[in-house]
Amino acid sequence: MSILKDYQNWRKYRRTVTQLNDLPDTVLQDIGVDRHAIDAYARKAANY
Repeated sequence: MSILKDYQNWRKYRRTVTQLNDLPDTVLQDIGVDRHAIDAYARKAANY
């Protein structure tokens, strides 16, 4: 991978983590995301 692609993936990962962490627990439950697994979901979403 290129440095640019790595950076883009990292930015997508960080954005996803931030957005999911900002959601209340009830919304996370509604979409099927456990708070303790946010990192894993974000890594998968960003191919990171």
